[in-house]
Amino acid sequence: MEVEGKLLTPGEVAAMFRVDPKTVTRWAAAGRISSIRTPGGHRRFRESEVRALLAGEGGLIDDDADS
Repeated sequence: MEVEGKLLTPGEVAAMFRVDPKTVTRWAAAGRISSIRTPGGHRRFRESEVRALLAGEGGLIDDDADS
């Protein structure tokens, strides 16, 4: 499987949204943000999608659990 664009770790995404990395993991588990699993089972996120969400172009809903 080939993935285009840079992939971000949960920690990098969390820093961009100013939330805890566990919040990003919960968002992914709930389907609020899509993620890719590495062969080792770690989550990665497409930078282009994360930037779109930050710009308000996506459907991420704040769950009031971001700290």
